Amino acid sequence: MKPLLLNGHSRALTQIRYNAEGDLLFSAAKDDKPCVWYSHNGERLGTFDGHKGAIWSIDVSYRSDLCLTGSADNSCGVWDVSTGALQYQLPTASAVRTCNFSYDSNSFFYSTDRAMRQPCLIRIFDLARVKQEGDSVQPRLVIDVDKQSMGKVTSAIWGPCDEYILTGHEDGEIAQWDPKTGNLRKRTKNHTGAVVDLQPSADFTAFISASKDTTARLYEFDTLTPIKQYNTERPVNSASISPRKEHVVLGGGQEAMSVTTTSGKAGKFDARFFHMIFEEELGRVKGHFGPINTLAFHPSGRGYASGGEDGYIRVHQFDQSYFDFEFES
Repeated sequence: MKPLLLNGHSRALTQIRYNAEGDLLFSAAKDDKPCVWYSHNGERLGTFDGHKGAIWSIDVSYRSDLCLTGSADNSCGVWDVSTGALQYQLPTASAVRTCNFSYDSNSFFYSTDRAMRQPCLIRIFDLARVKQEGDSVQPRLVIDVDKQSMGKVTSAIWGPCDEYILTGHEDGEIAQWDPKTGNLRKRTKNHTGAVVDLQPSADFTAFISASKDTTARLYEFDTLTPIKQYNTERPVNSASISPRKEHVVLGGGQEAMSVTTTSGKAGKFDARFFHMIFEEELGRVKGHFGPINTLAFHPSGRGYASGGEDGYIRVHQFDQSYFDFEFES
């Protein structure tokens, strides 16, 4: 399983995202240039030039025609994928930490950091209004997270059928928000550290959370009931569910600020595969020279990609032996 090594970023990766078909891979990093790649051969299709700060989050619409980026330059960008042009740049009062298109791509939201005396807010927009009114458009709904006495939003996704928005917080809480009224539907706290990544299963019945408390947990979407827990001995920065097999992959490692004082082996920078049901580790994949910050399974389940603190993206295609392997409980 020899990976494709993609080197297009000058700083640490923050998020990678496949489009629905899986032929394109979108990447964001702490430099100011998001990239898009062909996933089958690693060729860079282009970059999106326009931001002036680190890019914390990236997403692509279902039809792969628009890209959404959230940046530390206090703006959220909407891009044309085919031309790379910045169509709309929505200004904010603090850094944009998360952003996400709805499943039908008719709406999107972004969340801002609690910083510079600004509250943590979730703003929801209708794409049609953005196209009509441009950068000055007002959000359809603003949710003030601070009113619920919660930590700032560190990860967020849409729920099944866009019925609610799911958020992970720096204090370990996970919450559901109604995108029509802004009301808090449910909240739960099973993690003791920040929830830095949320990713759904292919059928949207479950999602996995990655936390700085060295664990990842599998939850039932609607009830927020924790189903399974995957334990490691290092902070988990990202976790993803296979759409093809009952596997999950976890990535993380020792904190980046301490990396230079230890060897790669001691830092534990491997991608770790667990059986989703039995919670047992199946294997590890080495490669990165720093913590893994982001992971994503290919929509076909035939491979996965990882982005690290070292600035590299590694795109893996599974060998036939992976598909032949049967777990013996």
